[in-house]
Amino acid sequence: MTKPIVRKLRCAIYTRKSSEEGLEQEFNSLHAQREACEAYIASQRSEGWVLVRDRYDDGGVSGGTLDRPGLQRLLEDV
Repeated sequence: MTKPIVRKLRCAIYTRKSSEEGLEQEFNSLHAQREACEAYIASQRSEGWVLVRDRYDDGGVSGGTLDRPGLQRLLEDV
């Protein structure tokens, strides 16, 4: 019996925090968001999920607008 073909699915992580408070810490909210996403993507490796290593982060940027540098870079890369 042949093994089913697993389609590779590239996964990017976008993190954001609306205020700059706490971003100066060695481990902050953006790091926690990234770690959680990386762990989930790793758990789906058997389904073909592969992490894109580019980082898309917006620290201290409001979610009230789509004019966010990290988000815009992600959208361009997609």
